[in-house]
Amino acid sequence: MADLKPPQTTASRLRALLAQEHGIVVCPGVYDGFTARLALNAGFKILYMTGAGTTMSRLGIADLGVATMNDMRDHAAMIASLDPTVPLIADVDTGYGGPLMVGRTTAAYINSGVAAFHLEDQVVNKRCGHLKNKELVDEDTFTSRIRAASNMRAQLSRDIVIIARTDALASLGYESALSRLRKAVKAGADVAFLEGVTSVEEAKRFCADMNGVPCLYNCVPGGVSPVLNVKEAKECGYKVLITPILGLGAVYEAVSKAYKGLMEDGDTKGNGVAVRTLFESCGLDEAVEFDVKAGGKLYQNGV
Repeated sequence: MADLKPPQTTASRLRALLAQEHGIVVCPGVYDGFTARLALNAGFKILYMTGAGTTMSRLGIADLGVATMNDMRDHAAMIASLDPTVPLIADVDTGYGGPLMVGRTTAAYINSGVAAFHLEDQVVNKRCGHLKNKELVDEDTFTSRIRAASNMRAQLSRDIVIIARTDALASLGYESALSRLRKAVKAGADVAFLEGVTSVEEAKRFCADMNGVPCLYNCVPGGVSPVLNVKEAKECGYKVLITPILGLGAVYEAVSKAYKGLMEDGDTKGNGVAVRTLFESCGLDEAVEFDVKAGGKLYQNGV
C-alpha cells in the first residue's frame, strides 16, 4: 500500500505566503477554466476568482449581484480542482444571506477546495465595488457575517482564510471603513480589504493603520482606485494584490477584434493559433499520459 501523507492545505500555503516579512502575494484574476489554465501555465502559484468575471462569463450579465451562491461555488470548485496545490482566493460577495447562510456558504467553499474568500458589507442586492451608489448593511450586520464565517470554520475544524472587505469608504468615509475592518478582524477575519482606495497616500495610510494585519489591494483599471503595479503595491504595505479584470480586458479586446474581422471582412483565420495549441494549454498531453500509464488503450497511439 502506498504511504500517503496528508497534503498541506492550500489555506496553510496561503498563510505561509502572507507571513513572509517582505513578500507580496500576486493573484491574476481568472474567471473560467481556460483563463485559470493560462495563469497556471504562466507560472502563478496563487489564483483569484473574480466575481465580476464569473458573473459575466457564466451568466452573461454585469456584476449586479445576480449570481447565486451555487453559481459562484460551482465555479470556484472547478477552478480549484485544476491544480489542488495552488491556493485559490474567491469572491463570496455578501455571503448570500444572514449568519446561517454565511455559515453554509463558508462550509461549501471549504469543501470545494477554496483557500480564501472575501466577504463584504454591501446589501445582498450588491454591485461591483467600482460602480456608484452602493448600499451597505450596518456595522453590526457586517461583523456578524464575519463572525459566522469564522465560527463555521472552527466548527468544521477546517481552514480557510477570511478576507473582510468593506465598501464603506465612498459613502461613510475613511474612519468608518477602518472601524468596520478592525471589528471584522476581531471577529475572525485574517486579511483586510478596503475597496475603492482613492490615492496612493490613502493606501499607505490604510496599511499602516491596520497595524500588521495583512491588507489586500484591488487593482481595477478604469475604476476609482489608482492602478498600482506590484512594486508600488508592496511599497504601500500591501500583502496581497488582485487583478480582477486583467484577463477580462485582454479577452474583450482580442475577441472583439476577431469577431469584427469575421463580420466585416469574412476573416476566419483570426490570430492563427492552432487548435492543438489550445488543447495543449489545457492539459492534453498530461491527460493522454495519465490514461496510457493506467493501461488505457484509447490514446496509446497518440491523438
